[in-house]
Amino acid sequence: MPLQEIKPINSELMDTLVEASQMEWEKTGDKSYRKILFTGAETGTWAVLLKWDKGFVAPSHKHLSGSHTFILKGKLQVRDGTLNAGDYVYEPNGMLHGETTALEDTEYLFICNGPIVFFGEDGIAGYTSWEELERARNAQA
Repeated sequence: MPLQEIKPINSELMDTLVEASQMEWEKTGDKSYRKILFTGAETGTWAVLLKWDKGFVAPSHKHLSGSHTFILKGKLQVRDGTLNAGDYVYEPNGMLHGETTALEDTEYLFICNGPIVFFGEDGIAGYTSWEELERARNAQA
């Protein structure tokens, strides 16, 4: 007899498998695209593949949770540093950004544990969280 029962109580628990190589890129702007990999209502975590053409500039924003970035190919200018293919960066909750620029055609994995708020001189310009991504994914279906 086992010391502790480890069988899940929720028999409907499942892994989430996404065949990202089979997905089409969703155009999100003039030089930006994404593939939504995961949205997690229970934690607020979301994961996307992002593709930015050279010259794309993401607006100023603030992370309202930690995030993980892994550069698959290309080069990004982030604050006063450059991220190259193979680089990883963790950005903590509260991190404030100016613009982020694609110095080359760039693809990267972005995993965020909560929302991001975009802002400009006139205040809040936009907001991204798991809910917006889930709505976008449902609209594509």
